[in-house]
Amino acid sequence: MALFSGHLNRVWLRRSKIDDEDDYDHGERGLSTGNGLSQPDQRHMGTNEKFTVVLSSVFALLALSSIVTWILHSRLTAGQPNQKIIATLDNLTARVKAWWVMAAVLAIAFLLGATATLLVFAIGSFMALREFLRLTQTWPEDHAALAVAFFLVLPFQYLLIGIQWYGLFAIMIPVYTFLILPIFPVVRQETTHFLERTARLQWGLMLTVYCLSHAPALLLLTIPNYTKQNALLLFYLVFVTQLSDVLQYVFGKLLGRTSIAPAISPSKTIEGLIGGGASAILCGTLLWWITPFTPIQALGFAALIVVFGFAGGLVLSAVKRSLGVKDWGNSIAGHGGALDRLDSLSFSAPVFFHLVRYFFSV
Repeated sequence: MALFSGHLNRVWLRRSKIDDEDDYDHGERGLSTGNGLSQPDQRHMGTNEKFTVVLSSVFALLALSSIVTWILHSRLTAGQPNQKIIATLDNLTARVKAWWVMAAVLAIAFLLGATATLLVFAIGSFMALREFLRLTQTWPEDHAALAVAFFLVLPFQYLLIGIQWYGLFAIMIPVYTFLILPIFPVVRQETTHFLERTARLQWGLMLTVYCLSHAPALLLLTIPNYTKQNALLLFYLVFVTQLSDVLQYVFGKLLGRTSIAPAISPSKTIEGLIGGGASAILCGTLLWWITPFTPIQALGFAALIVVFGFAGGLVLSAVKRSLGVKDWGNSIAGHGGALDRLDSLSFSAPVFFHLVRYFFSV
């Protein structure tokens, strides 16, 4: 307890110092101009105003998508409809309906604050880890390690974000959990497929807990002149990642001809990647004003999110094919399981977090 108390005191003092400096920067000093005068920073609106704009835009986009899919479905089902087109449209309609729910949950979490946001991502990690391990073989001798993974490692990883302990957050799973978890099945002396069983659990934890937790870990960062706006940076990461997925699917269905990896994911096409990826990068660039980035930096970060998000989807598709399944689950209509929606984020989040921390955080 003394260790935790000392850590929390250091965090409070550091935060207070940064907040005081930011108040001075924004209040008294302002921005230096060419004529030597000082003026307030006009680049940013207030945090609440930014959230109002971006959330209103997201729900307006969802409303437009719902109207368009309804009109298309009404017109295309008349007469003798093309069943392939109708199936695609039904899937797209189900995706839009699911996105209404997911967007509402995320919006409420963002508005309620850091604790609610951490809870939503922790539940997402729990669902994704459950799906990952449900499709892989486990043995009775693994139950102790599984219990530790679900009910100790997972919540503790998100608790470390809540108490702002970056040092332990960064190494807890890849070092301590990696070394400790294999001890539990070893005690039971069951060596059948030991390496395979252990590797599956370790990889599942890395993907669904460690990597995904880097998204809400953006709330940890102290970025000069960006005080109390980290939730907007989290929104930026999630929005660009998911928008890229959606647009790649749409462009692939409309224009897709050349499959990138037909043996792994026939639906992923070069046309979908280029059209959807470029559109998501453009949107990410246009959202530079909710981030600490310049427009050029926003373009670069959006491109990284798109590339690594695509890689995550492709890698997890390869895992599904090796297991002989199409989806990780059926918890989200039109999308499959939770991990089917979080696979891209599991790859883009750690890269985005560490680059932002290295170049922008203090």
